[in-house]
Amino acid sequence: MSLYIFVVRFFIIGWTCSRAEYGGCADVGRSFSYFTILTFWGLGFYFLVSAVHTFTYARSGTPLLDRFPRFLQALHAFYYTTVVTYPFIVTIVYWGVLYSGPWYSLQFEAWSNISQHGLNSAFALFEIIIPRTSAAQLEWVHMFWLIIVLALYLSLAYLTYYTQNFYTYGFLDPKANGSGITAAYIIGIAVAGVVFFLIAKGLIWLREWITERKLGMDGKFAQQRYQPRDTEMGTFGTVDSKH
Repeated sequence: MSLYIFVVRFFIIGWTCSRAEYGGCADVGRSFSYFTILTFWGLGFYFLVSAVHTFTYARSGTPLLDRFPRFLQALHAFYYTTVVTYPFIVTIVYWGVLYSGPWYSLQFEAWSNISQHGLNSAFALFEIIIPRTSAAQLEWVHMFWLIIVLALYLSLAYLTYYTQNFYTYGFLDPKANGSGITAAYIIGIAVAGVVFFLIAKGLIWLREWITERKLGMDGKFAQQRYQPRDTEMGTFGTVDSKH
């Protein structure tokens, strides 16, 4: 998935830079002000990093993450929370608010938008259902930090307007929509972040309950004697633990 995401982004960059009608390389630079693009890059790097952790876990029973300082493990846990939360916001906002049809006449436009506004949520759902991550990894305090990150992006969006004179998303324009409507969109997205966090946490808990408690699918290394620290599985300092 990481490879696909990077192929999508670099192909879009190359395609856009080589075609003036798409805005050229200047448009590529502006793309880093869009929440969609930032979260898509985030997905790509997350899957790349998690692949390294998975490889080391498969080889030794201890992921590379366990050797990191505690604060980096905590950041990784929050990183995971963003990966299973933000893509759903991107998908809902794009197809529910921004997209108004008709369908794209060019295959490139259809492919790029499906990849970045559709497959992103499919990747996030995969990360919820397939890996053996724990619901405990999505700590309640993460809801607060999810909103903080959204607020930081909002600052970036308005900074982009004041420095480059364009709104990344039309609903952020208070002059066109009215301050009340703009505020409603902003609050609605923040609420959506909390709702998707709760859904993700609930789905992961349900997956754990079915696969581990009911079906006894504890994993290859579940019975290992000593597991010093396992943030990836939502546990710390366990001995004779079954994840």
